[in-house]
Amino acid sequence: MKLTLIPKIEFDRVASQVPDLFARLEIVADMNRANTLVAVKRAGSGHLGSSFSATDIVVHLYYREMNTMDVGMQSSERDIYFSSKGHDVPGLYAVLFSLGVLSEKKLLSLRRYGGLDGHPDVSVPGIEANSGSLGMGISKGRGMAWAKAYLNYPGRVFVLTGDGEWQEGQNFEALQGAAALHMKNLIVIVDHNKVQSDKPVDRIIRLGEFDSKLRSFGWHVEKCDGHSHEELSRAFSKLKSIPDKPKILIADTVKGCGVSFMEHPRALKDGNGYYKWHAGAPDDEYFEMAYREIIERINHRLNQLEIHPLIVHEVLPDGTTNPGVSLEGEPVSRGAVKPSLKDHAEFVVDAFGASLVEIAARRKDLVVLDADLAADCRIREFELSFPARFIECGIAEQDMVSMAGGLARQGLLPVVNSFASFLASRANEQIYNNASEGTKIIYAFHYAGLIPAGPGKSHQSIRDISLVGTLPNCEIIQPANAVETKMAVRYAVDQADVNVVIRLIIGPSPRTIRLPPGYRFEQGRGAILADGADLAVFAYGPVMLNEVLLAAERLAANGLSIRVINMPWLNRFDTTWLAESIQHCRHVLVVEDHSTIGGLGDRLHETLWKAGHVRERQFHKAGVDGYPVCGTPPEALRHHGLDGKALANRIRQILSEPQR
Repeated sequence: MKLTLIPKIEFDRVASQVPDLFARLEIVADMNRANTLVAVKRAGSGHLGSSFSATDIVVHLYYREMNTMDVGMQSSERDIYFSSKGHDVPGLYAVLFSLGVLSEKKLLSLRRYGGLDGHPDVSVPGIEANSGSLGMGISKGRGMAWAKAYLNYPGRVFVLTGDGEWQEGQNFEALQGAAALHMKNLIVIVDHNKVQSDKPVDRIIRLGEFDSKLRSFGWHVEKCDGHSHEELSRAFSKLKSIPDKPKILIADTVKGCGVSFMEHPRALKDGNGYYKWHAGAPDDEYFEMAYREIIERINHRLNQLEIHPLIVHEVLPDGTTNPGVSLEGEPVSRGAVKPSLKDHAEFVVDAFGASLVEIAARRKDLVVLDADLAADCRIREFELSFPARFIECGIAEQDMVSMAGGLARQGLLPVVNSFASFLASRANEQIYNNASEGTKIIYAFHYAGLIPAGPGKSHQSIRDISLVGTLPNCEIIQPANAVETKMAVRYAVDQADVNVVIRLIIGPSPRTIRLPPGYRFEQGRGAILADGADLAVFAYGPVMLNEVLLAAERLAANGLSIRVINMPWLNRFDTTWLAESIQHCRHVLVVEDHSTIGGLGDRLHETLWKAGHVRERQFHKAGVDGYPVCGTPPEALRHHGLDGKALANRIRQILSEPQR
């Protein structure tokens, strides 16, 4: 399928040839929607619904309202804009490209190694703040606005938030603080598109009388149509006239605006109440339908103004472009819809969700809590099967975890679900507090580890084992495949007498990990997946076990035999089994789907040392050092030296070193 990009020269042409300001901004916004769509399609993932709802706002700010492009992005006098929700950054990247801040090649490197992170990162030109972990933006903007006032720098700070993001309590702490300081140079814009990840905000936690609520904190509040440049212009003009308090603009928007079947009123109807365009790239057929709709609307507007239709650049496989393709009247082929990867790949998270449904039929005390991620965490089936025992807490991990603590104190068994990077860190104090009460709670840390790496460091959880590993009454497990996942869930519910953390990768397993016949899930024990005597490798989870097995297969061709051990228990060990599993191996290597600090390796080394099994062996660790990189799975694994080839090379080096 051919991809085409609207080049910067076309933005310059439209800017010079369309005389009416608001008509020009509408066309430019649609041109950015088209490029956002292409970037996400090429990346294979991204967030279109939120990008499209915010596009008119972002275009209006950069092309009309802010002084940023006039004074320069390095000027201390510039107006500052950043998105607190962050996942709408593909739309911001498209706008920065249209202004000449980013190159074509850079825009087309979305979610690629060395390219553009899937969530905002300040290493990218034009990005003012890292975001993606929701609820932090107003506080960060408050800091920037205070600094401008203190340093006597002119310019305003604009922070965009989602509407579901207001379920995070930090927003309200920031409101109080900014009002107390009379921060007149701080403007918050709410992209009020009324839909969260896949359900309407009102079905999760209603905002209520939102404008009145915000005014009660001492902020000036305006409302407008977030897709009307005339209304946006009037609203920003009004905000400028307010001299002594921070301001909020509630922009009424449509999620997926600009593509008829992505716009939320129709999309929710088509999806039987669920929105399908929040994340991910559309397949070929839907992409071509969406792209054609946007381009035809642009060319129709240009034709009405007697302006030549768009000339686009063909996107080549290497991310460069071939200029000079006209789209006027070009037929669009209907590519076959590609089957979903989910149709033929194993997802351990599917087994997790299915196990909860199965167990809930016999365990009436089982209650499942969610943080607006039911589809990603595969607990939608539980929600539909046991609605009375499903609690949607919205985007509020701290509240959810403490609520689970209250449920546990009353004799129920809560299963808490969210992405590991948010649940382990944002709610860490709450997890600690619950654990200190001696109750039992199951925490499902979804999206654990390095992969997928496209969303960037805000979503890659490589700290969670260390963050909860110090709790004395908490077991941490990461299963290798669907079968072991079901075993782990049953163990956590029926056998464990302490808190249990289950780490789960969110994507498809690179291969189905085969456990030995008759394998039993026993505390502190794993399984030998490939036998050998030269070196023992411990790993956990489908991603790293796959890479270790690939390394073992490479090494076997060179006559080296590597013992590959699946170790699902990350902080509980059967010392006798450990001694047997490394018997006759001079070297032990632990491959982490985590930082090299605070993971399985540290705990395993300590246990083996105390038992006297390290002194005659050399112990090694491989994992993520530094911050995790953004990119495709092969790119990220290769960068961190965790792909099969790199691991094989490392093992060769280990075995070639003289015995100490």
